[in-house]
Amino acid sequence: MAKRSARQAAVPDSKVRSLFADGTAVWDPLGEDDDAGRDRRYVRNVRPRSANQEAFLDAIDSHNLVVALGPAGTGKTYLAISKAVEALEDGSVSRILLSRPAVEAGESLGFLPGDLEDKLAPYLRPLYDALNERLGGKRLKQLLNDGSIEIAPVAYMRGRTLNNAFVVIDEAQNCTYGQLKMLLTRLGWHSTMVVTGDPDQTDLLPGISGFSDIAGRLDRLDDVAVVRLGEQDIVRHPLVASMLTVL
Repeated sequence: MAKRSARQAAVPDSKVRSLFADGTAVWDPLGEDDDAGRDRRYVRNVRPRSANQEAFLDAIDSHNLVVALGPAGTGKTYLAISKAVEALEDGSVSRILLSRPAVEAGESLGFLPGDLEDKLAPYLRPLYDALNERLGGKRLKQLLNDGSIEIAPVAYMRGRTLNNAFVVIDEAQNCTYGQLKMLLTRLGWHSTMVVTGDPDQTDLLPGISGFSDIAGRLDRLDDVAVVRLGEQDIVRHPLVASMLTVL
């Protein structure tokens, strides 16, 4: 080792250099001049992209029960989960509970191997994706393990009272009237519930979905916010909005 160091010292153009010129400096990967102009934290700020999205976020802040109806791509699920994560992080609630019906989109997947969690994973994947983007994989895994975040199918919600929680019911258009009534009555003290769905994309047989009926009835209550998003609120590829006008 001593011989190698001596050889390097003797060759001025050696490709191996000391990281610090004097051996005492502390290396900064951002450089000395980057402290003021660069944020070292990764924080994605979620902001509304339309007036209806802003009304949706305001409704979540001011109501314990919010129902959001709108076509695909209007940010219903993502905004609701973002507000849930925000509430958990600032201590407004002690846990997040996400639920959606395990309904296949027009085709049968057949037998799925594994335990119950493995069988439900394909149906709950969109919720995991949104949470992972907001929290990161490591943080999400930690919160799932300690029970701070729970993802459950609709069938496992009966009989529960959800206190001090932020509850998101996703894909509500695939719930029957009875299922939605059961879910809504789970709301406990110091909790917020957001129900999202697109009445035009139900995977149930005609007349079975109870989402539109429930939303219309709840719209009569002053303490419940019903927000309707439209094609102008779509934030996916512009073709999504164009296609929905003809499909």
